[in-house]
Amino acid sequence: MESSNDRPRGAGAGPDVAVDHRDGRDQAFAEATADPRYDDPWYDALASGWGESAGAEAPAAAVPPARGGATERTPPGAAEVYLEVQRSAAFQEVRSRYRRFVVPAVAAFFAWYVAYVVTATTAPDLMARPVAGAVNVAMLAGLGQFLTTFVLTWAYARHARLRRDRAALELRWDTQELTRGVRGGAS
Repeated sequence: MESSNDRPRGAGAGPDVAVDHRDGRDQAFAEATADPRYDDPWYDALASGWGESAGAEAPAAAVPPARGGATERTPPGAAEVYLEVQRSAAFQEVRSRYRRFVVPAVAAFFAWYVAYVVTATTAPDLMARPVAGAVNVAMLAGLGQFLTTFVLTWAYARHARLRRDRAALELRWDTQELTRGVRGGAS
């Protein structure tokens, strides 16, 4: 009986080892299990040896060479294209629009959060002051943190949609066109 990758069963040391003392193993079977042939494209060479070798005396499978780094896959001129785009006025404008929104928003939200925590620890009487029924100032401030998070998320998405997305998409398109030209028409 053979497994799905055309190797005879019983070639490993797992629970499916076929032990048959009646017919005896012939020399051809012993040679076939000593040096199995792996034509399966899905065979993982790094996982070989896990119950597949004939024994401890079998040599370990050779590890395939590592795949090339990003510098081997990118054409020599692609790095220059990306650097040129990064230095362009359009890219700098997109980045400055991003910073003009994010830096003040993060600073304001962080100040609001720190104010909430400091007030909660230093002025517990103020935070315990009832507003309406069982609702006190601390509860309203805590809910305000959630509300501020949602409002900030909405404002960020709106700012990105109205002021940056179109310019960033045009930059991406230009970059792809330039790298396609460097690669010689290949995508």
